Amino acid sequence: MNKSAFLLLACCFCLSFSADERPMQRQAASADPCTVENKVFQAGEKIVYKLYYNWNFVWLAAGEVTFEVSETANKYHLAATGRTYSSYEWFYRVRDRYDTFVNKDNLLPSTSIKELQEGGYRLYDKTTLDQRNGVATCVRGKTRDRTKRKEHDIDPCMHDILSIMYYARNLDFDTFHEGDYFPIKIFMDQTTYPLQVHYKGKEDKKRIKGSGTYDSIVFSPQLVAGDVFEEDTEMNIWVTNDENRIPILIESPLVVGSVKAVLKSYEGLKYEMTAKRD
Repeated sequence: MNKSAFLLLACCFCLSFSADERPMQRQAASADPCTVENKVFQAGEKIVYKLYYNWNFVWLAAGEVTFEVSETANKYHLAATGRTYSSYEWFYRVRDRYDTFVNKDNLLPSTSIKELQEGGYRLYDKTTLDQRNGVATCVRGKTRDRTKRKEHDIDPCMHDILSIMYYARNLDFDTFHEGDYFPIKIFMDQTTYPLQVHYKGKEDKKRIKGSGTYDSIVFSPQLVAGDVFEEDTEMNIWVTNDENRIPILIESPLVVGSVKAVLKSYEGLKYEMTAKRD
């Protein structure tokens, strides 16, 4: 897996990169990046996913990604950490961490920090987003002590790779119809990416290995072609069809092989897990 692909693949809606606006498809009316109110998560939530990589028809347990939420008086601290299992590290070693601080009143990010250790690759990236003035200030380099500062203009109501995940969980899916999509933009790696996620409808009794059966909602993000994904690649994401809206399974082909993230455990949810059937 290439630079930051390991953790990005587990970030659910975060990988929905698409430069294709597809205007002929119906846009969901409820997808407003500026007015979302948090109703689905709380401080203390912790969700763990097990990552599998398929190579030559063999599924390898590659590692785990953990998402956690904490809070201050006026912000949520969203954290994601990813690491490979020791049994996989002969092939590729990963130690990744993402931290995002979002305002409680609108879930828009104010600070985004990324620290990557993947094989021989190292990256430190701290971005401060001035949402009011439309400026992102990036401090980026191989380490915290070896960085360069750069400013970028950003559009209003800009999200980052973690805030978009928690934003998407708060969408009002009752207003969606099968085939709808919701577009949004994120700022990542000093670039603004337009996103588009298609709503595929509901799937009851989705079996998740090692976790159980869940009633779910299914999405299919369109992915950008490049080092990780081939052209016209689709990722499928299943989230619980209850008040928590947590992702339970992510599947995607890659340029070489394929990958999936499977729900392993959860705790500290705001609501009872009513989507689980057994």
